[in-house]
Amino acid sequence: MPPATSHEPATGPPARPGRHARRGPAVAAAGAVGTAAHARHGPAAAAAGAIGTATHARRGPAVAAAGAIGTAALITAIVVSVSLTRASARQQPVAAPSSPATAAGAPPAATAPASAPVSGRPSPAATKPSPAATRMAPRAGWLPIDPAAWDAQVAKYRATKAQPAGDAGNLPEFRADCRYSHRKADDPIVFPGLPGASHMHSFVGNKAVDAHTEAADLQKFTATTCKPVVDHSAYWVPTLYEAATDKPVETTGFRVYYRSLRKNSDGVRPMPNGLRMVAGDAKKKQPTPRGAQGQFYCAFYGPGDINGYARSDNGNWPICGEPASLHFMLQFPDCWDGKHLDSPHHKEHVTFGTDAGCPAGHPVRIPALTFDIAYGAKGTKGGYYLSSDPTGRSASSMHGDAFAMWDVNAMNQRVRNCIAQRRTCNNTSYDPFSA
Repeated sequence: MPPATSHEPATGPPARPGRHARRGPAVAAAGAVGTAAHARHGPAAAAAGAIGTATHARRGPAVAAAGAIGTAALITAIVVSVSLTRASARQQPVAAPSSPATAAGAPPAATAPASAPVSGRPSPAATKPSPAATRMAPRAGWLPIDPAAWDAQVAKYRATKAQPAGDAGNLPEFRADCRYSHRKADDPIVFPGLPGASHMHSFVGNKAVDAHTEAADLQKFTATTCKPVVDHSAYWVPTLYEAATDKPVETTGFRVYYRSLRKNSDGVRPMPNGLRMVAGDAKKKQPTPRGAQGQFYCAFYGPGDINGYARSDNGNWPICGEPASLHFMLQFPDCWDGKHLDSPHHKEHVTFGTDAGCPAGHPVRIPALTFDIAYGAKGTKGGYYLSSDPTGRSASSMHGDAFAMWDVNAMNQRVRNCIAQRRTCNNTSYDPFSA
């Protein structure tokens, strides 16, 4: 389980419904709408096949010695030699940890070598597996970034000049507006290479995502349900079902904000391509009554009760008045360790910062993702359930995955214009809305 994270916003409906009334479903949650970053899934499915076995040389029969004493000495020497050889082979680790901290689950102290692939795949083993084995084998643990590729992106970002903002508002953010793409029991972050190993997920963004998707695939297959189309990322959440009918209720709107959660944008850097993140806790099984954090809420375009005018029979789901519908907001961290695109529990490489900056172990400030999710449902007495908790039927297991991949120049320009300059942008350009 990953360690608890400090300075983390709480989950729940937006703290400022008034802003929501002005902006519609695009609620500008500035930290109070986050989700507790607890462990996401248990250990991934068992790896397909053993890691490897030491190979020992076999010796032929000993040559007859000239005398009894010589023979005994020779046999003794051979036995000792074979024993030492085999003991050495048995003790040779497949991949020794670099330090006790690494063995305990902490990130390695050294950064990835410059030869690490841009896609951030784990370093190949001494014996290179076949392409088929590479495709199917789960890839878990610390995923190093290619430092040369990251340095190149940062250099381009530093050279990027802010464009004139005109009458743009003062909320430091830009966004992607996405639609539902497809549904699969896959999770290329938590269960990579294992189709059907996950509970059902609803995907938006990149249309080609499945259990085998890697960063290079997001760059190659760029058809998307998001605007702008320069966002090749994949985003997904557990599928919502109506309890009475077991029918899926898919998202009718899925806005992904890239924003600053802080009072300043000091030192902000662009989102690194290939970054994987998980927010929320798929294993959390707690009731979500009226007013609870981590509940779905009713989004109004005016005055109304975000907790619903009534609740489902089990109390976990709101029933919305007209013209509201069910919404959920999910907050991701804004500080990154600068070294890894993923981590064993998909959370250790990122954390939440403060207005004073990011912690020493995660020194790189990045745009914070916020999922603003709308559903075409108003609530029922029978309620709903998530694919991550079909029996408990509360909203507490709601979680989200993000697999970032943008056109680098487009990402750099948006971070410079909208976050570093602290001006409001929509999915194409500056937005005149002001807080």
